[in-house]
Amino acid sequence: MEDINPIYHNPFGVAFQWKRNSTKDTKKVQIVFRDTGLLLSQNELEQFKKNIECTMNSDAHCNDCNQHETCRSLLLDTPAPQITLAMSMQELDAVQDLIEGTLFQLNLNTYLNKMCGGQDG
Repeated sequence: MEDINPIYHNPFGVAFQWKRNSTKDTKKVQIVFRDTGLLLSQNELEQFKKNIECTMNSDAHCNDCNQHETCRSLLLDTPAPQITLAMSMQELDAVQDLIEGTLFQLNLNTYLNKMCGGQDG
């Protein structure tokens, strides 16, 4: 855990930034949930949030099915156009919390750095 700066976590996943790594961009956020890891910029996180909202508002899930909460019938587009994730409604709720919590914490950190005269980073 000493190689990362934790940002946000919930029971479904975790978001963090690498402290130093020659192969990774330390400004990007590593999101890890289920068996998936995504390394995203803040703009990509914002796009992912919009994709989650679109999927939640779609009529893709089967309301009359007794397993619609756990069935992975929802397709969530990631910021990488070639990658789509199959998710259940429960997983979609959890990843939405993970992304929104991460964005909130990043924005709060940026605000506090500006207000306290610190450098953004």
